[in-house]
Amino acid sequence: MTRRLVLATSAAVLTAATILLVPAALGSGSGKYTVTALDFKFKGMPARVAPGTHSFTLVNKGAATHDLKIGPKKTRVLNKGQKATLRVTLKKGTYVFMCTVPGHASLGMKGKLVVR
Repeated sequence: MTRRLVLATSAAVLTAATILLVPAALGSGSGKYTVTALDFKFKGMPARVAPGTHSFTLVNKGAATHDLKIGPKKTRVLNKGQKATLRVTLKKGTYVFMCTVPGHASLGMKGKLVVR
């Protein structure tokens, strides 16, 4: 009797955990991220996000001007201390993000964002 009760309780807990985890993994997502632009890299950019609408707030802490482009959308060019928010709707796939100020992407201000 005790063994059956423990197995039944364990199965119920695992089923409840599965129910709680599956919708988050399968559904669309949204997120808010703060990305810092430095000379010449981005900090705080996630490597992977769920499909959905996401907001990326770019804060320029570098000495040079910077912007952020993800797919076809981009922020305005920011001076040191300025910030701007980029709101993008992302479908499954891989997106290139970069600073479009001439020469900055080639100096390291670029990367890939995976949407799954």
